[in-house]
Amino acid sequence: MSKKLLLVGGGGHCKSVLDTVLNSKQYTDVGIIDMNEPIGSTMFGVPIIGRDSDLTSLFDEGYQYAFVTIGSVGNPALRIKLYNLLEEIGFQIPTIFDHSAEISNHVIIESGVFIGKNAIVNAGTLIKKGAIVNTGSIIEHDCRIESFVHIAPGAVLSGAVSIGKSTHIGSNSTIKQQVSIGSNSIIGIGSIVLNNLSGHVVAYGNPCKEIRSL
Repeated sequence: MSKKLLLVGGGGHCKSVLDTVLNSKQYTDVGIIDMNEPIGSTMFGVPIIGRDSDLTSLFDEGYQYAFVTIGSVGNPALRIKLYNLLEEIGFQIPTIFDHSAEISNHVIIESGVFIGKNAIVNAGTLIKKGAIVNTGSIIEHDCRIESFVHIAPGAVLSGAVSIGKSTHIGSNSTIKQQVSIGSNSIIGIGSIVLNNLSGHVVAYGNPCKEIRSL
């Protein structure tokens, strides 16, 4: 039985997801949707076959699965909009995990989540829809990651950390156990987060401090 997948967004994040998809060999046909690159051009041999306006017709042509492959730093509004559009059309939105990731059997992971190369997700963790757990990041036991969060490469969440929806955790940041970070915030690269942080803020440093509101 054919299993056809659309990747929506043809930029840098798409390359990471596409590499994982091609290695998995789970899909019989993969196409890319992009608003800027010429239709017919390719990424790793996979063609760009349409624009956002073509999603409904491609669904009718038999593409059952679709996945948002636009990244974000601090504002996932476009990712959320596209995710909601895919749901409205009727696509199944899978989870995509790189084969090198270490994921406990005792986690809950919702649809549309991408877990990249060499990431670790430990037992008791919840990851809600549309989140990105990027290359080499570590999510320890009992963490809660809300929808459309982006955990950037190399970040470490110690046990029982909670991240609010649409928040970005910068590369190589470390978050102390049992710390909560609110929604719609940005934690800068290399930050050491020792205390709870509210939502709608930019914060960074060692120790991490709120710099301004969003």
